[in-house]
Amino acid sequence: MVLHRALFALDAERAHGVGLKLLNLLPSRPANASPRLETALAGMNLPHPIGLAAGFDKNATAVRGFAGLGFAYVEVGTVTPRPQVGNPRPRLFRLETDAAIINRLGFNNDGVATVGKRLRALGSRPVPLGINIGMNKDSREALPDYLTGMNALSSLADYITLNVSSPNTPGLRALQQVDRLRDLLRPVLERRAELARDLARRLPVFLKIAPDLSIDEALAIAELARDLGIDALMISNTTIDRPATLSSPARVETGGLSGKPLMQPSTALLREVRRGIGKSLPLIGIGGIFKAEDVLAKILAGATAVQLYSGLVYEGPGLVRRLVRDLDRLLDERSIGRLAEAIGADA
Repeated sequence: MVLHRALFALDAERAHGVGLKLLNLLPSRPANASPRLETALAGMNLPHPIGLAAGFDKNATAVRGFAGLGFAYVEVGTVTPRPQVGNPRPRLFRLETDAAIINRLGFNNDGVATVGKRLRALGSRPVPLGINIGMNKDSREALPDYLTGMNALSSLADYITLNVSSPNTPGLRALQQVDRLRDLLRPVLERRAELARDLARRLPVFLKIAPDLSIDEALAIAELARDLGIDALMISNTTIDRPATLSSPARVETGGLSGKPLMQPSTALLREVRRGIGKSLPLIGIGGIFKAEDVLAKILAGATAVQLYSGLVYEGPGLVRRLVRDLDRLLDERSIGRLAEAIGADA
């Protein structure tokens, strides 16, 4: 708790950097998950459904540290073909009274060559690893950048996520228009099939969408993703919406909002997509998870697994183990034999 308070005394981005450096120094204490929490996701057998969302470890500098916090799987990135510095600082803001974060980082990262070298040096992956890829800000076309990311990083990943929903790269969210998305996904998935022969395994590809889509837009994307062979739809990225309930001074900052205010809208969109798409496409619930009740709400709404980011900032490094323990207790209280039985029960 003392360290947690000390980090909050620093500005948000500096604290984030210090926290990442300290993470690998913490004792490794994997979560002790009950067998009833076992989760199957795109060929990955996970001890529980809780993963780290992309954005926390953009450059894959703390994969072992996050595994040691008890995450069942870890997603790094977003990684772009070429290194880029991102947007000018300040660009990361804590909304402490709202338990939220606003970021306009702009895909700041070391690029595929450096991140790939770092992951190769890591050796065996301590937990299943996802790599989130995107396009450089100054790229004229999106497809070559996503293919570059696939080519450079697929051998190092258990799955690849296509980020077409960050609000901080101009024009990126326009890729969610169904016609443009089809033109992106088809060649990416064709390349995935070619890579599978070299890898001697099938590489799952996930797609991450924004919470600001209408239900019809999200359903159209989900149907396209299912029909083309995307392995999971991630709902959702950060929002550009600003709920009237926000009270922190930083609420006026531009960028993507995450944290507790995202729990309700992202879960509502998740539920509507599950209702519309049925069980034909796995969904991953992201946004606003701070307690086990939030995890279960995402599962009941239709998620197979979940990811978190902001909750870890506010609740500290013991959060995942608490979530796993309390989620098991919730299942017991509700007489749910296995977590998998709860998927979509409220959709």
